[in-house]
Amino acid sequence: MSDMEMTILSTMQKAGKPVKAGEIAEMSGIPKDQVVKIITKLKKQGKIASPKACFYVAVN
Repeated sequence: MSDMEMTILSTMQKAGKPVKAGEIAEMSGIPKDQVVKIITKLKKQGKIASPKACFYVAVN
């Protein structure tokens, strides 16, 4: 897992609630376009879930 993937997962866990890609970008300092690409990858791997459209949460 890359550093950016770990940062995004960590940011999601710290938020403690479902968050949008833009919020993750703001909190992590990673550009939103990169966040969106990594979210897509992590979702396919089953490491994050989307409880409602455009919101994401880390799966423990």
